[in-house]
Amino acid sequence: MPIDLAALVDPAHTAVVTQECQEGVIGEGSALPGLAEGVARVGMIEHAAELLEAARAAGVKIVHCTFARRRDAFGANTNARLFQYMARAENPLWQGSEAAALAEGIGALPEEPVIERWHGVSPFQGTELDWVLRNEGVTTIVGVGVSVNVAIQNLTFDAVNSGYQMVIPRDAVAGFPAEYVDMVFENTLGVLATLTTTQQLVEAWKA
Repeated sequence: MPIDLAALVDPAHTAVVTQECQEGVIGEGSALPGLAEGVARVGMIEHAAELLEAARAAGVKIVHCTFARRRDAFGANTNARLFQYMARAENPLWQGSEAAALAEGIGALPEEPVIERWHGVSPFQGTELDWVLRNEGVTTIVGVGVSVNVAIQNLTFDAVNSGYQMVIPRDAVAGFPAEYVDMVFENTLGVLATLTTTQQLVEAWKA
C-alpha cells in the first residue's frame, strides 16, 4: 500500500532532527574532506536549509543534535579510530568553538533546542532527545545531516528501536563514497525508514 507522506509527516506529530550539521563537520572547515565532498555532491546544506524553512513555516518541531568535546576531553571517547582522528583535527569540535557551531544556513532559532552530546555516535544514547520528543508528542522523525556512514544509521536504528517512524530525505543527508551511500540506502536504511526528498517533504507540508 502506498505511503501517505503528508499523513506520516503531519506537523502535529513530526520533528526534524538535524544531526551534526556543524561547521567543523560539514562546513568549509570540515575535518573530514571525504564527507565534505559528499555534502557538496548532493547539495546537502542547501537542501537542509530549504527543508528547515519549510518545516518552520508549517509548524514542524525542530531539534538540533550536535557533538562537542570539553577542552580537557573529560568523558570523550577514544575507543574508535574516528574519535582519535577528530581529536587530532586542526579545528577540534571544542565546546563553544566556531567548529562546533551549527553550519551557516542551518542555525537554530531561539525556540529550537540544541542537544549537545560528548560521547558516542548516536544522538539518542545518553541525551535528552528521546524524552524531549516524546514530551512533545512526536512519533515521526525526519532525519537531516551526517553521516550516512555512521551517525545517520545510528539515528535510524535508535529511532526505530524506540518506536518512532523514521523519514530520511536522501538529498538532505550525506556520506561517502557515493557508491557506499547508495548501497546503505538500498540495503539498510531503505528497509527501516521512509526514503524521500526535500521537495516531496516541502510539498507535503504545503498541502
